[in-house]
Amino acid sequence: MAVSPETTARTLVSLFLLAAIASTGAAHDGGSVQGVTYDSRSLIINGRRELLFSGSVHYPRSTPEMWPDIIEKAQHGGLNVIQTYVFWNIHEPLYGQFNFEGRYDLVGFIKLVQKNGMYVTLRLGPFIQAEWNHGGFPFWLREVANITFRTDNEPFKHHMERFARTIVQMMKDEKLFASQGGPIILLQIENEYNNVARAFEGGSKYIQWAGNMAVGLDAGVPWVMCKQNDAPGPVINACNGRNCGDTFTGPNHPSKPSLWTENWTAQYRVFGDPPSQRSAEDLAYSVVRFFSKNGTLTNYYMYHGGTNFGRTGAAFMMTRYYDEAPLDEFGMQKEPKWGHLRDLHHALKLCRKGLLWGTPSVQAFDPGFEARLYEVPEGNVCVAFLTNTNRKQDGTVSFRGEEYYLPRRSISILPDCKTVVFNSQRVNAQHNARTFVVAKESSVKNRWQMSTDLIPTLRHASVISKGPLELMNLTKDTTDYLWYTTSFKLDADDLPRRHDIRPVLQVSNLGHAMHAFVNGKYIGSGHGTKIEKSFVFQKPMDLNAGTNHIAILGLTVGLPDSGAYLEHRLAGVHTVVIQGLNAGTLDLSHSVWGHQVGLTGETLGIFSEKGVNAVKWEEAKSDTPVAWYKRYFDAPSGHDPVALEMNSMGKGLVWINGESIGRYWISYLNPLGKASQSVYHVPRSFLKPKDNLMVVFEEHGGKPEDIQIVTVKRDDICTVVSDVHPPHVRSWSRENSQIRSGDDDAKPEARLKCTGKKVIQSIDFASFGNPDGMCGNFTAGSCHTPQAKAVAEKACLGKESCVLPVAPEAYGADVGCPGTTATLAVQAKCVPKK
Repeated sequence: MAVSPETTARTLVSLFLLAAIASTGAAHDGGSVQGVTYDSRSLIINGRRELLFSGSVHYPRSTPEMWPDIIEKAQHGGLNVIQTYVFWNIHEPLYGQFNFEGRYDLVGFIKLVQKNGMYVTLRLGPFIQAEWNHGGFPFWLREVANITFRTDNEPFKHHMERFARTIVQMMKDEKLFASQGGPIILLQIENEYNNVARAFEGGSKYIQWAGNMAVGLDAGVPWVMCKQNDAPGPVINACNGRNCGDTFTGPNHPSKPSLWTENWTAQYRVFGDPPSQRSAEDLAYSVVRFFSKNGTLTNYYMYHGGTNFGRTGAAFMMTRYYDEAPLDEFGMQKEPKWGHLRDLHHALKLCRKGLLWGTPSVQAFDPGFEARLYEVPEGNVCVAFLTNTNRKQDGTVSFRGEEYYLPRRSISILPDCKTVVFNSQRVNAQHNARTFVVAKESSVKNRWQMSTDLIPTLRHASVISKGPLELMNLTKDTTDYLWYTTSFKLDADDLPRRHDIRPVLQVSNLGHAMHAFVNGKYIGSGHGTKIEKSFVFQKPMDLNAGTNHIAILGLTVGLPDSGAYLEHRLAGVHTVVIQGLNAGTLDLSHSVWGHQVGLTGETLGIFSEKGVNAVKWEEAKSDTPVAWYKRYFDAPSGHDPVALEMNSMGKGLVWINGESIGRYWISYLNPLGKASQSVYHVPRSFLKPKDNLMVVFEEHGGKPEDIQIVTVKRDDICTVVSDVHPPHVRSWSRENSQIRSGDDDAKPEARLKCTGKKVIQSIDFASFGNPDGMCGNFTAGSCHTPQAKAVAEKACLGKESCVLPVAPEAYGADVGCPGTTATLAVQAKCVPKK
């Protein structure tokens, strides 16, 4: 007898609820229960309720050598979960041929997380978007007969289930699920399907199938779907966004907990974008808001963004990914974001009993002000979140006989309903500023050589057709590049007779970019944008009587990663016409066109030591199109991250010792008139001590001799704390349901700490009163106290860390000075220990 998907879903819900009810006692008492269940309050891991602070770290966007440091910093930042996608197209680039080595060692990455005592959330997708090439789908998938991605399509469902089953079985074989004693506590199937569901007639049926298929894999841990209000059966629907505490409509069944799978720590950026940021204060507010409204898991997307090495970024994606995350592209702590969130996690852990077992209630004050409480009367537990949702209005509330000041759009955390241990708007964490320092030892022997790639003509073509062919179906994601070539004859009478008139090449292009050559001469470039990938190229040119040759280097900047019908996207040259001839417009769109996939240098592998001598190299010349450049350099000394400053170049790719560090695009300026990204990460593990080979392919012209090798530092550290800040959150602990301070007279204090075995060498700025500015750019105010620098130097010089009082008497400050904010600002410089 056939069973409907709805009947199957109801059966699965009933079975899962029975399992959850059976574990309820263990959830309160702990014990030896192994595995993961849930109820409306939280996930229950091995019989224990947990508050979960998760961060996204994508294993292929960093190197295995970087993983231990990134995971350790995440743990020290208060996280207990690492979330990652599984990237189908790197693991199965060709059908049936799998790769789990090096940066793609998924099992090794998960085991490293487990070694650090943390949990894992695994997002199988297999559609992941993630600003990743083709949304994670391997290119061969679009060539499967009669396939339509992400709908009720049998070929797609077959391959989707096959891959999901492969990954789940791999995790089982390695005993990595929590039900086996491993770290994986959650799995995700599909990704933000609500965004495209209306495009598919079979969308609803597909999502029911996907959920039931996933549960049927018997992984032993719950499954989630993000932004999927109709997540079937026991699959938990979760929230993605910046403010899920206010936007999430909640679980679609009263048995499910509120989970936040993507809290965006910044905004991903594409080439052409201006800088974007999200403040530590806004991020902290969103997290507290969510937990104050029954949330028990938040995931920072991203906690470490990393690098889109090689050609892994999606269409127009910058090589740098979520550099504004708590750990920047290089894995360095971005302060105060990292530290403010660490303090927040400590504060919420002080509220654990109330949040996980308390009875919630809400007390309203004036508009925009409220208190959210969680109480366990029999355990003498009371937790309060005093909230000001107004974006422009500070205020004071009276709560249980005490007055509490609330800055605009902030939340104060009171783990005992009386003591403020954290306010989202008051940052006690230190700040830092990132600098790039030219590596002197890498700048010697700055001798460049070049080899120009062949600009083909029609006789070089390997594929001939009437009219230009679609780009992606020829390149098959093996290269960004496809040469289009054609030739045509003109009589002398066809050419313009006036010197002020020149023929114009007009190309209608479906994206993403192109470089045009006429009779071997470069005439110009054109490109689309992330929003509108197609464009029209128009440039004047010189033509001859007789045969003329046109060569167009068409290219993609990553494959699209989002939206419906990914398998039908198009790119490349569409139509070509020549205007301005005496004979009128010449349409070449239906002429004979030749096509060459990739560059000659790519085919020969001249970016590696093995293939570098396959071509003849000569002394480098600047501003040469389709040119390969190479030089050798020694690695910078020390342990600081390494990068290339590429401002002198145009567009192309870079390899270090055969490893591609990704695409660069300097010539595409953002609305502020600057390149979206000019500094490109070179992982230390790519380098040898001496004689490192750097190969640059430049598409349309640049000055390689001005490329700089730099080291990356965050040695300028700062603190900005006022006397209205709460005492540092680590001053507080919970003992026998009471919040206690290690100091009977806890007061605000300013803390500075160098990282990476460094000490404070100098105090570059110090002022108490009303200083202004930010780390790296402070100025003294009208209430400046000259003694502040001497006090800071005495307390901090030569030390890894120091603590400074935030009190006017410590600096001889005038408490009556008009305009004082009783704020201490200090900037220090860290240097390696001698």
